[in-house]
Amino acid sequence: MQSSSFSHEALSKEGKKPLVYTALSKHYFYFRMHISRYVLEKGNVPLNPFMLFDYFLLDSVDRDLVREANNSIVLRVDEIWVFGSISNGVLAEILLAKKHHKPICYFTVEKPHTIVPVSVERVTMEDEVREFHYLLHA
Repeated sequence: MQSSSFSHEALSKEGKKPLVYTALSKHYFYFRMHISRYVLEKGNVPLNPFMLFDYFLLDSVDRDLVREANNSIVLRVDEIWVFGSISNGVLAEILLAKKHHKPICYFTVEKPHTIVPVSVERVTMEDEVREFHYLLHA
């Protein structure tokens, strides 16, 4: 059997960076690329649902198929990073991650290029889930 003479710079890269699920509300949809870049620059691989599925695949499939796909990713990643205020969908992803003992980090998005880590106490909640802030500490 002959050895391959194929060469490419990608073959010299280790490819074992931590996988990070980026949880973000639809209100941060337009920051999705900046968020993915931020995670990459921190030495991780972003799995950004809005980069993978746009916004529910533009409603071309049942939304529950996308939710199930997102949950499958949450179960497989190394960490969950939450960007911006928490919506009902993001809260569900956080609770799933907590149930499976995934590390969770929180960030504010002040401008596309200004992402700042924050403590769980400083996390903001969207109106429909404001009363459930206590679940972040459970």
